Amino acid sequence: MVRFTNNVVVRIDSWYKEVNPREARHGKEAAMPGPLPARCTFPDDFLQEAGDAVRRRTVAVQVVQRCRLALLLQEQPSVPNEDAAKAVGLSPRQVQRWRSRWASGDFSIKDLPGRGRKPTFFPSGSSVDPCPGV
Repeated sequence: MVRFTNNVVVRIDSWYKEVNPREARHGKEAAMPGPLPARCTFPDDFLQEAGDAVRRRTVAVQVVQRCRLALLLQEQPSVPNEDAAKAVGLSPRQVQRWRSRWASGDFSIKDLPGRGRKPTFFPSGSSVDPCPGV
Protein backbone atom coordinates (compact mmCIF):
# COMPACT_ATOMS: atom_id res chain seq x y z
CA MET A 1 0.00 0.00 0.00
CA VAL A 2 1.03 3.55 -0.61
CA ARG A 3 0.24 6.78 1.16
CA PHE A 4 0.54 10.10 -0.60
CA THR A 5 1.88 12.91 1.58
CA ASN A 6 2.93 16.21 0.01
CA ASN A 7 2.99 14.57 -3.41
CA VAL A 8 5.51 11.99 -2.16
CA VAL A 9 4.87 8.29 -2.39
CA VAL A 10 5.64 6.60 0.92
CA ARG A 11 5.04 3.05 2.03
CA ILE A 12 2.58 2.95 4.92
CA ASP A 13 4.72 0.75 7.14
CA SER A 14 7.73 3.06 6.89
CA TRP A 15 5.50 6.13 7.35
CA TYR A 16 3.93 4.58 10.45
CA LYS A 17 7.35 3.88 11.94
CA GLU A 18 8.36 7.50 11.41
CA VAL A 19 5.16 8.84 12.97
CA ASN A 20 5.06 6.27 15.79
CA PRO A 21 8.66 5.26 16.53
CA ARG A 22 7.68 2.88 19.33
CA GLU A 23 7.61 -0.75 18.30
CA ALA A 24 4.15 -2.20 17.81
CA ARG A 25 3.48 -4.86 20.43
CA HIS A 26 1.91 -8.16 19.49
CA GLY A 27 0.40 -11.10 21.37
CA LYS A 28 0.65 -11.11 25.15
CA GLU A 29 2.67 -7.89 25.15
CA ALA A 30 -0.15 -5.99 23.44
CA ALA A 31 -2.76 -7.04 25.99
CA MET A 32 -3.26 -5.10 29.17
CA PRO A 33 -2.10 -6.93 32.27
CA GLY A 34 -4.93 -8.65 34.05
CA PRO A 35 -5.61 -8.90 37.76
CA LEU A 36 -3.15 -10.66 39.99
CA PRO A 37 -3.94 -14.34 40.59
CA ALA A 38 -5.93 -15.08 43.73
CA ARG A 39 -3.87 -16.34 46.67
CA CYS A 40 -4.94 -19.72 48.02
CA THR A 41 -4.15 -20.97 51.51
CA PHE A 42 -5.00 -24.66 51.59
CA PRO A 43 -5.82 -26.66 54.72
CA ASP A 44 -3.48 -29.57 55.48
CA ASP A 45 -6.16 -32.24 55.11
CA PHE A 46 -7.08 -30.94 51.64
CA LEU A 47 -3.44 -31.09 50.54
CA GLN A 48 -3.12 -34.60 51.98
CA GLU A 49 -6.17 -35.75 50.00
CA ALA A 50 -4.80 -34.08 46.86
CA GLY A 51 -1.44 -35.81 47.22
CA ASP A 52 -3.16 -39.17 47.78
CA ALA A 53 -5.38 -38.66 44.72
CA VAL A 54 -2.40 -37.83 42.49
CA ARG A 55 -0.59 -41.01 43.57
CA ARG A 56 -3.63 -43.29 43.08
CA ARG A 57 -3.89 -45.20 39.83
CA THR A 58 -7.66 -45.20 39.38
CA VAL A 59 -8.74 -41.58 39.58
CA ALA A 60 -10.54 -39.48 36.97
CA VAL A 61 -8.26 -37.28 34.88
CA GLN A 62 -10.09 -34.10 35.93
CA VAL A 63 -9.55 -34.92 39.60
CA VAL A 64 -5.83 -35.50 39.06
CA GLN A 65 -5.48 -32.22 37.14
CA ARG A 66 -7.20 -30.25 39.89
CA CYS A 67 -5.20 -31.95 42.64
CA ARG A 68 -1.95 -31.27 40.78
CA LEU A 69 -3.04 -27.64 40.45
CA ALA A 70 -3.68 -27.39 44.18
CA LEU A 71 -0.26 -28.89 44.98
CA LEU A 72 1.44 -26.56 42.48
CA LEU A 73 -0.28 -23.49 43.93
CA GLN A 74 0.78 -24.53 47.41
CA GLU A 75 4.43 -24.74 46.31
CA GLN A 76 4.40 -21.66 44.05
CA PRO A 77 1.55 -19.33 45.05
CA SER A 78 2.53 -16.53 42.67
CA VAL A 79 2.75 -18.64 39.50
CA PRO A 80 0.76 -17.03 36.63
CA ASN A 81 -2.41 -18.77 35.44
CA GLU A 82 -0.92 -19.48 32.00
CA ASP A 83 2.12 -21.26 33.43
CA ALA A 84 0.04 -23.23 35.92
CA ALA A 85 -2.35 -24.24 33.13
CA LYS A 86 0.49 -25.58 30.99
CA ALA A 87 1.94 -27.50 33.94
CA VAL A 88 -1.27 -29.34 34.83
CA GLY A 89 -3.03 -29.57 31.45
CA LEU A 90 -5.88 -27.12 32.01
CA SER A 91 -6.82 -23.87 30.29
CA PRO A 92 -5.83 -20.57 31.94
CA ARG A 93 -9.53 -19.76 32.44
CA GLN A 94 -10.07 -23.04 34.31
CA VAL A 95 -7.06 -22.29 36.52
CA GLN A 96 -8.48 -18.84 37.24
CA ARG A 97 -11.86 -20.32 38.19
CA TRP A 98 -10.38 -22.95 40.51
CA ARG A 99 -8.10 -20.38 42.12
CA SER A 100 -10.96 -18.00 42.84
CA ARG A 101 -13.11 -20.84 44.16
CA TRP A 102 -10.38 -22.06 46.50
CA ALA A 103 -9.51 -18.50 47.55
CA SER A 104 -13.13 -18.01 48.62
CA GLY A 105 -12.81 -20.99 50.98
CA ASP A 106 -14.55 -23.74 48.97
CA PHE A 107 -11.90 -26.47 49.14
CA SER A 108 -13.48 -29.14 46.98
CA ILE A 109 -12.43 -30.90 43.81
CA LYS A 110 -15.85 -31.88 42.50
CA ASP A 111 -17.76 -29.82 39.95
CA LEU A 112 -20.65 -27.69 41.07
CA PRO A 113 -24.05 -28.79 39.75
CA GLY A 114 -24.76 -27.38 36.32
CA ARG A 115 -27.84 -25.76 34.86
CA GLY A 116 -30.83 -27.51 33.43
CA ARG A 117 -33.10 -30.33 34.43
CA LYS A 118 -31.47 -32.98 36.56
CA PRO A 119 -31.80 -36.59 35.47
CA THR A 120 -34.23 -38.77 37.37
CA PHE A 121 -33.86 -42.49 37.81
CA PHE A 122 -36.26 -44.89 39.48
CA PRO A 123 -34.35 -48.08 40.31
CA SER A 124 -37.39 -49.86 41.81
CA GLY A 125 -39.32 -49.54 38.55
CA SER A 126 -41.01 -47.08 36.29
CA SER A 127 -42.80 -44.01 37.52
CA VAL A 128 -45.74 -44.98 35.32
CA ASP A 129 -48.48 -47.14 36.88
CA PRO A 130 -48.02 -50.71 35.69
CA CYS A 131 -50.99 -52.32 33.95
CA PRO A 132 -51.13 -56.02 34.87
CA GLY A 133 -52.17 -58.44 32.15
CA VAL A 134 -52.66 -56.03 29.26
